[in-house]
Amino acid sequence: MKNVTPQIPKDGIAGLKENFSADAVSGFIVFLLALPLSLGIAKASEFPPLMGLLTAIIGGIIVSLFSGSRLTIKGPAAGLIVIIVGAVADFGGGEQGWHYALGAIVVAGIVQILFGVFKLGKLVDFFPLSAVHGMLAAIGLIIIFKQIPVLLNVNPVLAKGKSPFELAASIPQFVMNLDRNGAIVGILSFIIMMTWQKIPVQFLRKIPAALIVLCIAIPAEIFLDFKHTEPASALVKIGSLIDNINVNVDFAGFANKMVFIKYVVMFALVGSLESLLTVKAIDMQDPFKRKSNPNKDLIAVGIGNTFAGILGGLPMISEVARSSANVNNGAKTRWANFFHGFFILVFVVFAAPVIELIPNAALAAMLVSVGIKLAHPKEFIHIFKIGKGQLAIFLVTIFFTLYEDLLIGIAAGMLVKILIHLLNGAPISSFFKANVAVSFNDDQYLVEVNKAAVFTNYMGLKAKLDAIPQGMHVTMDFSNTHLVDHSVMENLHHFEADYIAAGGTFTIIGFDEHILLSEHKLAARKKKQIVS
Repeated sequence: MKNVTPQIPKDGIAGLKENFSADAVSGFIVFLLALPLSLGIAKASEFPPLMGLLTAIIGGIIVSLFSGSRLTIKGPAAGLIVIIVGAVADFGGGEQGWHYALGAIVVAGIVQILFGVFKLGKLVDFFPLSAVHGMLAAIGLIIIFKQIPVLLNVNPVLAKGKSPFELAASIPQFVMNLDRNGAIVGILSFIIMMTWQKIPVQFLRKIPAALIVLCIAIPAEIFLDFKHTEPASALVKIGSLIDNINVNVDFAGFANKMVFIKYVVMFALVGSLESLLTVKAIDMQDPFKRKSNPNKDLIAVGIGNTFAGILGGLPMISEVARSSANVNNGAKTRWANFFHGFFILVFVVFAAPVIELIPNAALAAMLVSVGIKLAHPKEFIHIFKIGKGQLAIFLVTIFFTLYEDLLIGIAAGMLVKILIHLLNGAPISSFFKANVAVSFNDDQYLVEVNKAAVFTNYMGLKAKLDAIPQGMHVTMDFSNTHLVDHSVMENLHHFEADYIAAGGTFTIIGFDEHILLSEHKLAARKKKQIVS
């Protein structure tokens, strides 16, 4: 029996008519997940909570019209909390810090548009994967450390101004000073977030855990009378969307040029990197095997960030958890993202008093669960299985991100990766230029790679592969390479899957004289004769 390829959903207005029901239902379910997370991310970022919802609205209603990916959901991301908090603090904190940080967000949005215009979506292939995973794990740890005192409803003064290491060391103090009512709601919410997907009833698992948390936390807050027994900081305050729609951006932060440029780079680089990684991951989940246009998607995200920054919102990305939920709930086109933003807008306009019943401890529980996913022990075990060198890169990236910031962290991880390559015999001359020869005879293509294939030269190698027409028979020969690193092996693994899916064949040869640096199938390989 032949495999029947599912019919590709239409795009544009025709796609809206064809897939209205599927996309509206998925958009509604994602809205239920996105609403509390957007509030929590904004509050954790020291932005007005309403501005997290504003970003989700813009990411859905506006950005979906320009997006280069069909199934990703655009909105505020937990992964950018660390940068936003740093920006607000470095620009003076409070209202001033928020307004000045918006200036960096707007300029970063314009930079992202330029990234897309000049087709720099391929930059995602430049960063070593172990360093990227280390950066994300460090972000997860910072979120956990910062949100534990909120989850326990501790007096904010106890956590104010502390570094990630200081927050971690202060956890016993937070436990000793927890607020009983707030902690009950926070801990119960956390338990639900961590266990809901493990319950044995399948149809219940389709209900977002965040919605279950709200259905329990809001009545609990009313029963415990938070309005009269807890400080004002225990509940979400959003106000009126219409009253708060203003031009809130202030570019006066540019007076401190180095700080301003630092945050423009961080917002543009980390936001683009996370977005591109999400687009790549969601393309692999797409049941219709459609391929996104990463450069077009960067332009769309840049447009969204420019608008959001002007009006006071957080920076947005293609967010992986909400995008995965979108795929799993049967979304067909970009209209699901539109509907998610539309439903948030309707809820904010007509049900703001309901939102203001949400305890901050419940939002913190959701963020802690996100942090645990980013920094889960499985990530450490997975990296270790790939190789001890990859674990070293991963841990160094985490340490310097926690100690300093994301840019220093990922730079440190890249430096360790380069040092490991030198120790494994990679010629310096090959670090930034791929030595690749491509020959062909009819539909038979031979790609010969010399010297080394490492993360710093993979973009050149990928450019050669992308120039080969689809449907050919491609053979890659690594006989003359001293070293092929893990990032290249994993990227080639994904390229192979895509190329075969498009109707071609892809074969790798030339590893007979290489040794694996671990037992993992995508581990780095080096020539036997250079083993010391």
